[in-house]
Amino acid sequence: MTGFSALLLFAALTLLLMLLYTLGRLPPVLMGKKPANSWTRGMPNDDGAFALRAQHAHANALESLPVFAVIVLVAAAMGKAAVVDQVACWIIAARVGQSAIHLAGTSHWLVFIRANLFLVQIGLFGYCLFKLLA
Repeated sequence: MTGFSALLLFAALTLLLMLLYTLGRLPPVLMGKKPANSWTRGMPNDDGAFALRAQHAHANALESLPVFAVIVLVAAAMGKAAVVDQVACWIIAARVGQSAIHLAGTSHWLVFIRANLFLVQIGLFGYCLFKLLA
C-alpha cells in the first residue's frame, strides 16, 4: 500500500462515518417528521447512541486526516514517499480498528483499545515526521 492509496482509504472511511450518522436523519426529514434544521452540532438530539458514536468517530477521523494528508503530500514532494509507504497499511489498519471500536461501544475496555489504536497512529505519524526531517 502506498501513502496515496492509504490517504484515499482514510478519506473514504471518513466519508463513510459521516454517512452512517447523516443517512439515518434523511427519512424523518423527508417524511416531515423532523424539520431539516432540527439538528445542529453540539446540541442534544434523539438520534440514538450509535449515531452519536458515529458522529464522534467521524470528528475523530477529521482531526487526523489533515495531518496524515500533509505527511503523505510532503513526503511525495520531497521524493521520500517510501517513508510513508512503509507504514501506510499500519496507519490505515489502526484507523479502521479505532473507528470500528468507536462504533461498537463505550465500555472501559473498548475505550482503552481505541485509545491505544489512536496512539499507534500518532506514533507512526511521528515516525514519518522524524524520517522526513532527518
